[in-house]
Amino acid sequence: MTESKNAVHVHESHASLQDDQRRLWIVLAVTSVYFLTELVGGYLAGSLALLADAVHMLTDIAALCLGLLTLWISARPASSGKTYGYLRAEILGALLNGLFLWLLVVFIWIEAVARIRHPRPVSGLAVMAIAIIGIAVNTFSAWMSAVGSDGKRGMAMRAVFLHVISDLVGSFGVLASGALGYFTGWMRADPAVSILIGGLVLYGSWGLIREGVDILMESVPSHIDLDEMRTDLLAVEGTEEVHDLHVWCLTTRQFALSAHAVVAADADRDRVLADMCHLLQSKFDIHHLTLQLERDNRRAHEPEHY
Repeated sequence: MTESKNAVHVHESHASLQDDQRRLWIVLAVTSVYFLTELVGGYLAGSLALLADAVHMLTDIAALCLGLLTLWISARPASSGKTYGYLRAEILGALLNGLFLWLLVVFIWIEAVARIRHPRPVSGLAVMAIAIIGIAVNTFSAWMSAVGSDGKRGMAMRAVFLHVISDLVGSFGVLASGALGYFTGWMRADPAVSILIGGLVLYGSWGLIREGVDILMESVPSHIDLDEMRTDLLAVEGTEEVHDLHVWCLTTRQFALSAHAVVAADADRDRVLADMCHLLQSKFDIHHLTLQLERDNRRAHEPEHY
């Protein structure tokens, strides 16, 4: 029964990856069209703000391509050399995307300081028109990359979502700066808004970077209380002690567990194992399990663990 559930879980995980890929392809197509619109519109309007935002969109296109590449690698089957497959390629890609966002913010801030010192004229009306289109495009892209059909979202999709949200905020900022430039003639509005946008991007991407590092460090998933899990396992009839309990993330969608459990001499080991598996799968959504049942406590002869 457990093997069947694991097979279903793996199938659902691959289906989720395919759904993420489909969504990313749609976002990539929409983003590419808008990038060309901004590039041409910025050139014709003589707007450096739009041209700079077009460069920003180009980095998003690169991020989308990276996300698609990592999802494709993640979907490759396991092998004798990589028994978990390439699932963590998604994590590495998301980390690269997050770091890429940080570099982008540095570039934006440097450019913003230069424009505050030396303001440049902008065609406010054209900027506002294209910014409104950008708001519509980025709202659609944010919706497409928000949550998958399974109600979850992998790190690759989260990284893309952060890029899209930064674009959406940027479009509002460009709209505001265009309006201020058109109605008041204040050209420093554009770099001032850019600095604010950069701060928001840093704030939003910090969680992505931290989660990626936690996964690579095999930290306990944030939604799991290890003490509560130990208490629940001890509550399984026939269980006397639980030790060497480890829980970690394979990816943002899959978790793994290993533990040793001492069972009573008169306990049905098969029933205890089945009850523990059901508990961990139904309550904690953990399907990759390694449970070692022991008649005698061997903790004193094993390396010290939590």
